[in-house]
Amino acid sequence: MATLETQQLDEIIVNSRRKMLALGGAALAGLAFAGVKAGLAQSSTSYTDADILNFALNLEYLEAQFYTLATTGKTIDELGIGIGGGTSSSGGGAVTTKPGGPSACLVPWTIASVQAYATETAKEERNHVSFLRGALGSAAVAQPPLDLYNSFNTLASVAGIASTFDPFANDADFLVGAFIFEDVGVTAYSGAAPLITTPANLTAAAGILAVEAYHAGLIRSTIYGLDPTGKLGLQGDTQKIAATRMILDGSSTVDDIGVGFQTVSVEPTGTTLEASTVVDAQTGSPNYSKAYSRTTTQVLKIVTGSSNLQPSGTKYKGVFFPSGLNGLFS
Repeated sequence: MATLETQQLDEIIVNSRRKMLALGGAALAGLAFAGVKAGLAQSSTSYTDADILNFALNLEYLEAQFYTLATTGKTIDELGIGIGGGTSSSGGGAVTTKPGGPSACLVPWTIASVQAYATETAKEERNHVSFLRGALGSAAVAQPPLDLYNSFNTLASVAGIASTFDPFANDADFLVGAFIFEDVGVTAYSGAAPLITTPANLTAAAGILAVEAYHAGLIRSTIYGLDPTGKLGLQGDTQKIAATRMILDGSSTVDDIGVGFQTVSVEPTGTTLEASTVVDAQTGSPNYSKAYSRTTTQVLKIVTGSSNLQPSGTKYKGVFFPSGLNGLFS
């Protein structure tokens, strides 16, 4: 029996064959999620810094839960991080994990450097949640329901990676899962920065952006180090993810790029090593050498994988946020 995603893909193949051939196979798979409305998000004419910080807080809840589950087998609230509305420690949405519960999400680490990176990142993402909640005070939104199981299976299937995907299975799969989050986090903070009006809030957001960029660069470099020739398939997985994200956010140019070789003009003559892709934009693109920015609408499209046209004002729901995000930008 055909699923909603496969039905949509069939329809897109009929109506957009020429466009898909131009974009290539990985991007074609991503088109299964292409029918998304233009939501409130960045088109809103009435928002505050608190609305923007709450949008970031939704994303930080997601990242903190992912890394904490992978490194401790526990949720962030089990470690004492508040997830309720305002200053309440409890009352937030539940996290859907793989069968077996949070403890089943502890990665059976075999590479010490990857485990060390993951552990540090988990702490930093929890700090981001605590910082934003502290800055927002009574205005902080509660953690919405999160899905860190069905979401990966759905996206992996649509991107053409596999029908199932478990980012908690091993070091390599964890890195691919982390690749999804960190690039989106960097582009989200970069895109939201111009909306912030209070200098102190902008400074804080810039600090978090820098840390997320460190994470993203380290993920890319580590993936490349584990799979320098691409034979293990890790490079290919990131390229499919990047193509899918680009289609989801509606980008008109090929900017989002996976891990792989990228020749640069400053490369010494005769070099054979070339360079792994550390930034998230291709050479020659307008965004090369600077962080690629996404609007709040574009970020919503990616993290919810919204596939149905919805009435204006209706929440984006799906994938990592099955009930949508909390706050104005949702």
